[in-house]
Amino acid sequence: MSVTVRVPAKVNVQLAVGAARPDGFHDLANVFLAVGLHDEVTVTPAEELRVTCEGPDADQVPLDRTNLAARAAIALAARRGIEPNVHIHIAKDIPVAGGMAGGSADGAGALLACNTLWGTAASRAELLAICAELGSDVPFSLVGGAALGIGRGEQLTALEVGGTFHWVFAMAERGLSTPAVFREFDRLAEGREIAEPVASAELLEALAQGDVEALAAAVSNDLQPAALSLFPELADTLESGRGAGAAAALVSGSGPTTAFLAHDAETAEKVAEVLRASGTCKAVRTAVGPVAGATVV
Repeated sequence: MSVTVRVPAKVNVQLAVGAARPDGFHDLANVFLAVGLHDEVTVTPAEELRVTCEGPDADQVPLDRTNLAARAAIALAARRGIEPNVHIHIAKDIPVAGGMAGGSADGAGALLACNTLWGTAASRAELLAICAELGSDVPFSLVGGAALGIGRGEQLTALEVGGTFHWVFAMAERGLSTPAVFREFDRLAEGREIAEPVASAELLEALAQGDVEALAAAVSNDLQPAALSLFPELADTLESGRGAGAAAALVSGSGPTTAFLAHDAETAEKVAEVLRASGTCKAVRTAVGPVAGATVV
């Protein structure tokens, strides 16, 4: 017997970042939107915990117990007093180290898959608590849709979305480390006061109304200057997408994937075509959002 869970990528339509806390984390106002790029996580009974991976850049995915999928299995098994003896296979389609929560998605996917396989009957609240222990983005990967995350981003409030938004994602030639981007954010912020992170009322209203133009005017990412400082070539990708007619262009989360909001499906395909020909990125994908969170298939 095996269980497979399909779990989506995310884009941050707003990422407001506060000053570094004493614990090293930052308070966030993080507006997540789940989008239709998915990993599939399959768990099968095994004699010991094992992780395998296939797909784009699979060679960059750790296959030991540091993998979030492995950590999810270990965390759930420990709560039930059992051994995490499963083979976890990850079929990657979400960019690796791309700022779209691919690792977090795998953690959420493995958690739901193991809960189903083992019949441990963990409640939604318990699963979310384990997700929060695993990482700031993991709870949203379980929930999907659209949500506001505060604290480290793990305290979620579901958001209403009044329509479907069309996106184009440009994958970069190399990855960016999320901790490195936050360190660069702190370096760039030295000597100035950092405001408390607050969700944009205009952005939340744009989501609720399904208003592409209003959303395009309101998207923001406080980590973008840090990502561009570490990876200046991303500016060329952003410029190419804007020039092709994207309504908005921004770095996705900590990067280096860049995200382009399009007016409609036709415009998204045009933006994607221009980006593919631009020589500024490794690969280009289109997707819509919001989509459901982790789902047993």
